Amino acid sequence: MALVPYVENTLPALSKLHNSSAQFRFANHDLRLAQDWKKLGVAAVVWDAAVVMCMYLELGKVELKGKAAIELGAGTGLVGIVAALLGAKVTITDREPALDFLSTNVEANLPPHSQGSVVVSELTWGEGLDRYPAGGFDVVLGADIVYLEDTFEPLLRTLEHLCSDTTVVLLACKIRYKRDTDFLSMLRQRFTVQEVHYDKQRDIRVYKSWKLPPSRDL
Repeated sequence: MALVPYVENTLPALSKLHNSSAQFRFANHDLRLAQDWKKLGVAAVVWDAAVVMCMYLELGKVELKGKAAIELGAGTGLVGIVAALLGAKVTITDREPALDFLSTNVEANLPPHSQGSVVVSELTWGEGLDRYPAGGFDVVLGADIVYLEDTFEPLLRTLEHLCSDTTVVLLACKIRYKRDTDFLSMLRQRFTVQEVHYDKQRDIRVYKSWKLPPSRDL
């Protein structure tokens, strides 16, 4: 969500984030995602949560073929690209400064016959939501988008707008701080939330959520 440039970090564990590209194989396709840490910061590198989300999508536990999906805070676009390769019609979103970079990755990694299944679009959470159909998506995807407390309420409003009673929300994240669990508590007030996958090596959890039914006053 937030486009936060980071100062060069020499820690070995973070060195891969400073590479100009990251390579993966998902959905029987070799993918090469451009990265640009210095220009766009966290929005322009592939985080472990995106990788784990793609691994989970490949398991086929959530139907994607022919489904309308939207990725929030897409960054490099890896998750949305993989969802499209798995058969979804995907709207891949981020804030305006990241869109050219995001579009370049999408065009470079989708074969010609899949290009029409993806739309890259600007979305700042909580703003201009009427540009997106209310309850108009079957699947909502977000990888490592829960880390700034100021974005929690706008993100929740966005999820509520995008989701119908049958929409599946998948969030992949690392639980780093108390604020991360606070967000999950906020989410549980409006959605049913289940942890459906845990990657122990990367310490990434995938949560599946769907809207709570309307309360009935007795």
